[in-house]
Amino acid sequence: MSNIELSIIIVNYNTKNFTLAAVKSIVDSKPKTKYEIIIIDNGSSEIIKTRKAKVVLNKNNVGFTKANNQGIRLAKGGYILLLNSDTEVTKGAIDLLVEFAKSRPDAGVVAPKLLNPDGSVQPSIFRFPTIIRAARQYWVGKKGILDKFAPTTKRPKIVEVAVMAAFLITPKAVKKVGTLDERYFMYFEDFDYCRRIELSSLKVYYLPAAKVYHYHGASGMKLADEANQWRRLIPSSKIYHGLLGHHFFNFFIWSSQKFTKYLR
Repeated sequence: MSNIELSIIIVNYNTKNFTLAAVKSIVDSKPKTKYEIIIIDNGSSEIIKTRKAKVVLNKNNVGFTKANNQGIRLAKGGYILLLNSDTEVTKGAIDLLVEFAKSRPDAGVVAPKLLNPDGSVQPSIFRFPTIIRAARQYWVGKKGILDKFAPTTKRPKIVEVAVMAAFLITPKAVKKVGTLDERYFMYFEDFDYCRRIELSSLKVYYLPAAKVYHYHGASGMKLADEANQWRRLIPSSKIYHGLLGHHFFNFFIWSSQKFTKYLR
């Protein structure tokens, strides 16, 4: 029987140097928690070689969710840490996440505080993007309702949605909620999973004492140029909101922009 408690899964797509730096940060942080690292490579042009992790090579890019699910199926640990390739964990962060998760029976997901490379706090929490909230933000003027933000609390906090850059899933969540929805190639998978966590009566916790550096967007930028990143959101938005909901949601955004432009 394996004594591994935690499986850390990193999906790599043409971010070899970032991925190796992420692995090094894990090893250098010397967690007390017994862990393994699983790298799922999504058909990158450069092959990753490291003795510090199990490396699985896909022939092509199967998407973020499907690749993570590959890792989850291979995992020996009960706790699953989904870690972006463009992250670096700080000393103590892994143990803090796992120990906190153990202490809260209702925890489905625990997410750390994300930091920019300069050490400033990176917004990493969302509210659920409902049509009512879209109307309030874009028509009533309640600014920031749908924007990503960073809680100012120093204490653990229950939140609605945490980005999946560093995302600890508990054994209870794996059992009750399952794996990621593979219909999402990329984007909205965090909203979807956190919504399923809420529906299962579990909680998403933000743990600011645990800190992880995030070089935001390094992997996603490999898929499309910056000007066209928004286009990659559309298929996932239609899945998350439903086709009608997607069009209603975007109508509030579009009509508000048109109305504002008209007033000028």
